[in-house]
Amino acid sequence: MAEELPERESMEFDVVIVGAGPSGLAAAIRLKQLNEDLSVVVLEKGAEVGAHILSGAVVDPSGIDALLPGWREEEGHPFKTKVERDRFLLLGASGSITLPNFVMPPLMNNHGNYVVSLGNVCRWLAEKAEALGVEIYPGFAAAEVLYDDAGAVIGVATGDMGVERDGTLGPNYTRGMALLGKYVLIGEGVRGSLAKQLIAKFGLDEGREPQKFGIGLKELWEVSPEQHKPGLVQHSFGWPLDGRTGGGSFLYHLEDNQVAVGFVLHLNYRNPYLSPFEEFQRFKTHPAIAPTFEGAKRVSYGARAISEGGYQSVPKLSFPGGALLGCSAGLVNVPRIKGSHNAVFSGMLAAEKVADALAAGRAHDEIVEIEAEWRNGAIGRDLRKVRNVKPLWSKLGTLAGIAFGGLDMWTNTLFGFSFFGTLKHGKTDAASLEPAADHKPIDYPKPDGVLTFDRLSSVFLSNTNHEEDQPVHLKVKDMALQKSSEYEIYAGPSGRYCPAGVYEWVEEDGTEKFVINAQNCVHCKTCDIKDPNQNINWVPPQGGEGPVYPNM
Repeated sequence: MAEELPERESMEFDVVIVGAGPSGLAAAIRLKQLNEDLSVVVLEKGAEVGAHILSGAVVDPSGIDALLPGWREEEGHPFKTKVERDRFLLLGASGSITLPNFVMPPLMNNHGNYVVSLGNVCRWLAEKAEALGVEIYPGFAAAEVLYDDAGAVIGVATGDMGVERDGTLGPNYTRGMALLGKYVLIGEGVRGSLAKQLIAKFGLDEGREPQKFGIGLKELWEVSPEQHKPGLVQHSFGWPLDGRTGGGSFLYHLEDNQVAVGFVLHLNYRNPYLSPFEEFQRFKTHPAIAPTFEGAKRVSYGARAISEGGYQSVPKLSFPGGALLGCSAGLVNVPRIKGSHNAVFSGMLAAEKVADALAAGRAHDEIVEIEAEWRNGAIGRDLRKVRNVKPLWSKLGTLAGIAFGGLDMWTNTLFGFSFFGTLKHGKTDAASLEPAADHKPIDYPKPDGVLTFDRLSSVFLSNTNHEEDQPVHLKVKDMALQKSSEYEIYAGPSGRYCPAGVYEWVEEDGTEKFVINAQNCVHCKTCDIKDPNQNINWVPPQGGEGPVYPNM
């Protein structure tokens, strides 16, 4: 018989916001700018604001300009390094070609943007929000959506604490708290667990293309002064990926001899033997890349899924009682590898419409104005121009896809139209994986511990920690299916697509057993996206656990 749970304590607010990322914090700030008397709370699952934020990042400041005019004149902001130089490389196995900047569509120009830690941007925005009276609760993951009898969203509940690994209530058990709001804004980031539930419950993706994703892996290095070029932004594509596997890579030179190196691999890849982590390590050995890291020291590592569906995959943003924000809605501009500006704009748009609704005495209804207006505003204009880049790349391969995608961006920019109309994405990323029998294993080189590394030493640098005596937060729906399909048909791709060594197939008593090392999880959500049977469900662990990213 299940243990009877104590009643939840509750707190009431005008607006409850889930996620202290750019969208959630922008919404909180804008609400207080419009009406300082509104009660606004932000829940953040990370141990501190910015702890779970991972991005390249070259930030387009247009969103910050709209939210906080005059910020450049203030001291203490994190935007220290302006982009000084753009470089685009096509990599072959042993050489590279530099693409001339004049052939690139104007929207790909990074001048006026900043190389920055998005985690530090969020820490700065949180200070702004708190100064306006916003309450921010880090270390509290929103684990459940709360509804009224009519089915409208009325709040969220934080996860219970002190549950033992077997699901029993431990001696330090504490029931999660209910945070009730007249409206609830969901800004959890890519593939958020609550957003996923809300999209399904309210059919927010009806009439939309499937959402598409990539996995982004990033390391932060301290390089020697002679290799440091502050403000250099270098993007590359090609090797080590073949022409049918989408992805790209970057080197961003920040201040203080820091270089961010990253690798993005589109999760619609077909070969189950492919490992995004190993491809990233291999990329760093290219003759055009490796010299940057001579005499350098790796200081941090992380990984995160990226939404790539764009314009045609954005779900309906509004639902009864709230709205989706930022990357929970998939507002990333894929060719620019930028989403934070759109996240800020989405938070502002939602805040303005929520403030109007509250002023009119409304609560718990659907603010359809959010959905009605985004496509005609800054977000829609940004995403519409690049809507065909991802499907062209997927259909035509890297070289032809990028060439036609570039042409499409030019015609959209100059004339406001596309020869292709609006292309469809087709399959989900899970359905894109092909049986192992159709592919050959990939022999990846062993790490040298200087330039290339293994997963576990990398996870150590992410400062990831989870209490081991808690229920596993990676839920396998059907373990028999995992064995009969994920292992026997697809050769266990979870052990390769996970960038943190969470999943292993190990032999035990003559049979293969699926082992989940949940304490390694960096919350990238790749398993939730790429498992071929959609058999793994990511839910928040207890408390503020997971990575603690410094300057990422």
